[in-house]
Parts: sequence; C-alpha cells; structure tokens
Amino acid sequence: MKLELYTEAVLTSDVPAHRLKSGDIIKVVDHHVARDGTEGYSIEVFNALGDTIAVTAVPATAIEPLREDEVLCARAL
Repeated sequence: MKLELYTEAVLTSDVPAHRLKSGDIIKVVDHHVARDGTEGYSIEVFNALGDTIAVTAVPATAIEPLREDEVLCARAL
C-alpha cells in the first residue's frame, strides 16, 4: 500500500541510528523504489515542539498508516 506524501504515519520498527522507536509518529516526505523493486520512504521526524530531529529513509515495511484506535504519547530521547 502506497502512503500519501506529507501525511503522518507510525514506525513499526526501531531505527537505532536516529534513536527512533516503533510507535513513533513520522511524516512521509518521499516514496522511492530501489532497482531490486524494494519500496521505501523518506521520512521526517519531529519532536513535541515541531522541530525536526531526524530525516532518513526506511523500507515500506517499517511504517504504516495511523489508525483511529491509536493514542498519541510522548517519550524522551
């Protein structure tokens, strides 16, 4: 499933290089396909005040759309 650009989604796996955890909210900023056909997304992550804390790429399997039964929360880095 292709996610719309500039929408919020949730990480489904950790990204240790940026101290991101499964469950963190991200913004989808680009969609790309590798030569081997693997799909991925460029994502931007913000802190609670709206400052950018990470911009990176993840495989499509590492994010999913937000659901109405989810509740947002805050955690310290």
